[in-house]
Amino acid sequence: MSQALALSYDTQRETPKKLPMGLAMGLSVALLLLQTLSASARGAPESFADLAEKISPAVVNITTTTTVARSTTPQGVVPEGSPFEDFFREFQDRNRGGDGATPRPRRSSALGSGFVISEDGFVVTNNHVIDGADEIMIEFFEGGELPAKVIGTDPNTDIALLKVEAEVPLSFVSFGDSDVSRVGDWVMAMGNPLGQGFSVSAGIVSARNRALSGSYDDYLQTDAAINRGNSGGPLFNMDGDVVGVNTAILSPNGGSIGIGFSMASNVVVKVVDQLKEFGETRRGWLGVRIQDVTEDVAEAIGLEKVAGALVTDVPEGPSAEAGIKAGDVILSFDGKDVSDTRSLVRTVGNTQVGKAVRVLVFREGKTQTLKVTLGRREEAEGAVPAAQPAEPEAPAKTEIMGLTVSEITNELREQLDLADTASGLVVQDVDQDSKAYEKGLRAGDVITEAGQQKLASVDDLNAQIDAAREAGRKSLLLLVRRAGDPRFVALALEDS
Repeated sequence: MSQALALSYDTQRETPKKLPMGLAMGLSVALLLLQTLSASARGAPESFADLAEKISPAVVNITTTTTVARSTTPQGVVPEGSPFEDFFREFQDRNRGGDGATPRPRRSSALGSGFVISEDGFVVTNNHVIDGADEIMIEFFEGGELPAKVIGTDPNTDIALLKVEAEVPLSFVSFGDSDVSRVGDWVMAMGNPLGQGFSVSAGIVSARNRALSGSYDDYLQTDAAINRGNSGGPLFNMDGDVVGVNTAILSPNGGSIGIGFSMASNVVVKVVDQLKEFGETRRGWLGVRIQDVTEDVAEAIGLEKVAGALVTDVPEGPSAEAGIKAGDVILSFDGKDVSDTRSLVRTVGNTQVGKAVRVLVFREGKTQTLKVTLGRREEAEGAVPAAQPAEPEAPAKTEIMGLTVSEITNELREQLDLADTASGLVVQDVDQDSKAYEKGLRAGDVITEAGQQKLASVDDLNAQIDAAREAGRKSLLLLVRRAGDPRFVALALEDS
């Protein structure tokens, strides 16, 4: 580096310094490499104008109109006999159409963005842009408007697919590979911020793999200015390919502060393909409830690595038929390693319905592979187990591990809305100074398993505590259900 700088300085003199041929060639190569690396690291275009000109014809403004019924509630409260009583009555009658009956509905408009993905008129936008709309109008950069119809929507990823009928082929853009987008890459957003229309902003990818609230979230975070009205618009890479759909911003005041989120194109492509083919999404369904594996849970079950998805419940469905059990840790799905619950949910959702996949699970210190034929998530959602109450009876209580527990009685079944077949121990009270309280156990929880063995009595729990101590465990894994929802808790044995 110092020799190269020295050479650069010497070449500015009237009498150049003579260098050996080999050294001169080496320094020349070093300079060329340095310049190449410098240009590669900089990566900033001199202008975004060419890119903006290229992609603008495919970006659209979206205007929606929704009919909103007016409230029949009086808009003001006037005491009876007031001189303003007649005035308010006449005012409300005018709003109701003059007949004093049904209020006239009002029309509400909203603005958003979108982009054309095919010459025959398919348009992608956000679901929340068009949700509930009676009319959808698409405005094009080069002028003109066309009405659009909804082909399909996916609230889980906030994606909607629209269609317009045009007399000529439309300009369109293609999706890029969001998985190769790196933090620091230049990106450009275009859309209809605050109703300004066809506005361009540029920035970089600030972060990847952001999750907001959904099971299938995979957002690119960007500091390119995104405001209200940008929703549904495209986020482009420097090749003019769409790597994200602008969806949300993080802001205390509703305006851009440089934290925007775009749904990654590799998620959007799969959704759009299904909406185009079926008019709806068809996601794979494994049929398990899961939670992340923590360090104490891994220690309690003898798992060497903190990874995978811990199965907390197996309702009737594909996994139950394949032999997956509560307490299993799913380490691999269809040949892909499972790092946590989020990765498993996304991988399963992206897998074809009806496909037979191999699932590697960790169970009782060993691994085994099971074959599961996936169901369809959309058909399975909403199913809940039935519960039936029975006759009351007084439960016997026992204090153990910072918990006051009792066996399930008919009275407790009724109070906690437990199924007739439910078994285990009901938590009656929790010592607020105990580890159990710190781990979130509360009165009303039902402990159904300890050490991955089902519980029917306090003696069963004591037996599992003794077995854990004999095995040198520092904690005992409990399967706890609250309002029907299961989760595993690794409870330290010191409190017992």
